[in-house]
Amino acid sequence: MPPRRRLLRLAASVATAASLLPLAAQAQAFPDKTVTLVVPFPAGAGPDAVARLLAQKLSASLGQSVVVDNRAGASGTLGATFVARAPADGYTLLLTPNTFAIAPHLIARGAAPTDVVRDFTPIVQVASTPLVLVARPDLGVRDARALAELARKSKDITYGSSGSGSPMHIGGELFNRAAGVQTLHVPYKGVAPAITDLLGGHLKLNYTSLASVMPHLQSGKLLALGTLERERTPLLPALPTLVEQGFKDVAVQAWYGLLGPRGLPAPVVQTLNQHVNAALAQPDVVEQLKALGATPVGGTPEKLGQLVQADFTRYGRVIQEFGIRAD
Repeated sequence: MPPRRRLLRLAASVATAASLLPLAAQAQAFPDKTVTLVVPFPAGAGPDAVARLLAQKLSASLGQSVVVDNRAGASGTLGATFVARAPADGYTLLLTPNTFAIAPHLIARGAAPTDVVRDFTPIVQVASTPLVLVARPDLGVRDARALAELARKSKDITYGSSGSGSPMHIGGELFNRAAGVQTLHVPYKGVAPAITDLLGGHLKLNYTSLASVMPHLQSGKLLALGTLERERTPLLPALPTLVEQGFKDVAVQAWYGLLGPRGLPAPVVQTLNQHVNAALAQPDVVEQLKALGATPVGGTPEKLGQLVQADFTRYGRVIQEFGIRAD
């Protein structure tokens, strides 16, 4: 190789290495200031409780404050958009349920502010939380098969959900199709008011998170007819899934994930992933998540990325098939 060309190539290599030094130094120093977990839902909701538990553990293990910032609105897209537009340095992160992958399909075509697959860096799946189908005892059914038989005879069975396009709503429509029935959907602004109306006799059924109804199941005020998981939840191991009861594809997983803006440096992703996985292995975290109706998951960033892609694709297809629109 001629000397001049060799010198030019060497100079280019040195320049490239120099341009990477600030990024490498930044990643090695991470974190050296407060980390913010953005939750795209109000304080007090399930995602907020999980985020605050995680923030407490990460503050201790990272040696820096980790705070929760609730930015609710627009079905969770407000907070997600805020994180997507934040600097890709690891100091602004998103702790979100998997409605994150559903909400863009409920917005007018081309109007979604972010691309959930391309505009975020997956870090780790934090936990999963089972969804359950519950009924009032006076409905007279003990499982989903009996419910299907009743619904074929009665046309006035209503079910509540936390809103149009929510995982709970999707679960209800999947059951209607699988069972060949037409129970009537009643959307609510959140989980709590739907449970209140169910207890008050204004609804017959509800698709909801296990945590929101566990006290009522224990007291006998409500009955669980099945879970919407593909496998039984360890939180209620005796309760069969709807799939087990013969309703194929009535499986709607609910989960919490931690993500950052697109382009998050790999060393930062690795640091956060390792600390979250370590936190999820602590016995007190397992017990506190159990009290929230959730099970710790953990794993690799790639696993969460695959989950986001799979949910985005599947629920997009389901929402289109059923013609679901936002409230």
